[in-house]
Amino acid sequence: MNIEHYISQLLYRYQCVTVPGFGAFLTEIQSAQWVENANSFYPPKKLISFNTNIKNNDGLLANHIARAEKTSYEYAISAIQYQVLNWKKELEQNRALMVKNVGSFVLNATDNLIFTPSDQKNYLTSSFGLSSFIAPAVKRESLEVQEEIVEEREVVSLVSEERSGRSYLKYAAIFILGLGLAGTAAYSVWNNQIETQTVLVEKAVQKKVESKIQEATFFIKSPMAPVTLSVKSDKKELEEVKMPYHVVAGAFRDEANAQQVYKKLVKEGYKARRLEINKHGLYPVLYGSFATYSEAQKLKNEVRESENPEAWLLVESL
Repeated sequence: MNIEHYISQLLYRYQCVTVPGFGAFLTEIQSAQWVENANSFYPPKKLISFNTNIKNNDGLLANHIARAEKTSYEYAISAIQYQVLNWKKELEQNRALMVKNVGSFVLNATDNLIFTPSDQKNYLTSSFGLSSFIAPAVKRESLEVQEEIVEEREVVSLVSEERSGRSYLKYAAIFILGLGLAGTAAYSVWNNQIETQTVLVEKAVQKKVESKIQEATFFIKSPMAPVTLSVKSDKKELEEVKMPYHVVAGAFRDEANAQQVYKKLVKEGYKARRLEINKHGLYPVLYGSFATYSEAQKLKNEVRESENPEAWLLVESL
């Protein structure tokens, strides 16, 4: 009878499967793992170990074999003893033993058993259907800011050239200038007369308008009550101004870790905030919130250069 198959079946349901007279196979749940150097993800699984000191019969393996083979408990015990005897003989002869789907044994120089678990099967039932996979590495591109080069152009200066003219042109210019001055004086005298007449007309019109206003009287039998407006300042609304730009320090699965980072940022002088849990089950922690994009971008660049290269910008009204 091959008892390896029954040991494998019991490892799905129990944490300890004892083989009487040989030892016990123990299981421990290991969480999902990420191997950074290989970019590989592994699902949760049961780690199998072996303890040679646990040899007493607990009845688990024998009862399972008896029910599966539809035989007696005593026959199952004898079958286990026979299999253990064969395993020990194989270890003495070959110094090695393979238990299918469970692991392998090797005798070292001091005749101690060294057990290596098999990685062919995952005995954690909640990880059924999950397999390991390799994810491609994420390459982050750095944006280079190109400075614009402003070309300096030569300043073109205009130099007036002095031209020499004939003497009669000077006299002609003086004569034309004299005529212009005479015309300007005559025009100013005529313009002053027009302005004087205009002022007189405007005064007459103004007197007529004032007399009409004095003659007109207005009576209001039922005057309206004065309207009063009350303006209330709601300090709470002023305080709850929503900021659309936020510099994120990180998002944490554990609320205690998020609180610890939040206190650290406050102690360092940041106007830090800790948001409520989001739809992904994470607690975001912010360096601060800003009304303008330029302010948030400035803080993000400073934080990335000094302490946290993973800081990023969140655009959302909070």
